[in-house]
Amino acid sequence: MIADARRVTALLPMKAHSARVTSKNFRDIAGKPLFRWILDVMCGMAEIDRVVINTDARAILADNGLKDGDYGGKVMIRDRRPEICGDFVSMNLVLADDIANVASDYFFMTHTTNPLLSASTIRRMLDQFAAAAADGRADSLFTVNRLQTRFYTPEGAPINHDPDNLVRTQDLPPYMEENSVGYLFTAESFARTGARIGARPILFETPRLESVDIDEKSDWYMAESLLMRIAAGETLPTEE
Repeated sequence: MIADARRVTALLPMKAHSARVTSKNFRDIAGKPLFRWILDVMCGMAEIDRVVINTDARAILADNGLKDGDYGGKVMIRDRRPEICGDFVSMNLVLADDIANVASDYFFMTHTTNPLLSASTIRRMLDQFAAAAADGRADSLFTVNRLQTRFYTPEGAPINHDPDNLVRTQDLPPYMEENSVGYLFTAESFARTGARIGARPILFETPRLESVDIDEKSDWYMAESLLMRIAAGETLPTEE
């Protein structure tokens, strides 16, 4: 549990249109609409006080059985303002609109396209952030994948290794890839940078199988195969 029991608001932005996987937020996957997977997880957590859905798809959500005040009052649906709609609008503008209109101590942002993120991982994120924020070590947190492999430029030049002196990949210095699975921040840290990543962030490694982000059709197939295992009652391994 979060040590200081502060209010936590989850931000789950959701738009009607998706460019590469048609209507992905609302398509059925492993037995229920995609958006329900992460929404069910967060609404089942005592640590999360409210889930705010900033959307241009209120009617589509209603068609899928979701309305404002569902999940025992945890869900708040906010209609996205026309000037911040569209595929090329910065997500930080959407988040800024929510932060300006919803009071909270901590904001946790994730996506419907991260359906494998577990409650236990979210709790670890909240606990690490709360502890670091309390003693001034961090003002935000974002999730990453640790990569230890041989990188090259598009022209074929090695970046992080010497091709003439090969070492084991596990001995290479790691690179951290922002994976967009989750972000934690405060209204104050957001105001300082104008972004969900503050000036002093924690880099939090998410378990590999929970880090699937549905961006392309191939991602959908990978997520679906894993979600079908969960739907069948299987527990996925959580090693990072």
